[in-house]
Amino acid sequence: MENLALDLGPLKPQNNELLFGVVLFALLYLVLAKVLLPRIARTIAARDDAIHGQQERAEELRARAEEVHAAYQDALAGARHDASRIRQQAKEEGAAAIAEARAEGVRERERIVAEGTVLIEAERTAAEAELRTHVEELAVELAGRILGEPVRQRSVD
Repeated sequence: MENLALDLGPLKPQNNELLFGVVLFALLYLVLAKVLLPRIARTIAARDDAIHGQQERAEELRARAEEVHAAYQDALAGARHDASRIRQQAKEEGAAAIAEARAEGVRERERIVAEGTVLIEAERTAAEAELRTHVEELAVELAGRILGEPVRQRSVD
């Protein structure tokens, strides 16, 4: 290197300094290329994944949530339909039970009225027979009270 054709003055490099600079440059290049640049690339990739990956995952979660919500709405509509059907069925069964109870009540009332009518007729007949035996006595006594004097009872033979 001593034979450089240029006259650089104090800037002219010495061979040992030039060799030392080249070795240091190579070491610095290797350290940057093998250690620092991959770490920087990983950090940038992680940051990019954090930014864009979160958006993609959020979109996936939103899509899954919409699917779950749609399934929930379908299940809810089915449950409402079933509840409506059960309510209508219960209403019909209740109406049938009420009609049956009314019919049974009417039959029971008719039976009680018929029994009561027979009982009243029997008691009326018994009371009439009882009173017929005393009618003449009561009529004579009543006539005597009305007239103010005793009335004789006539004998019926």
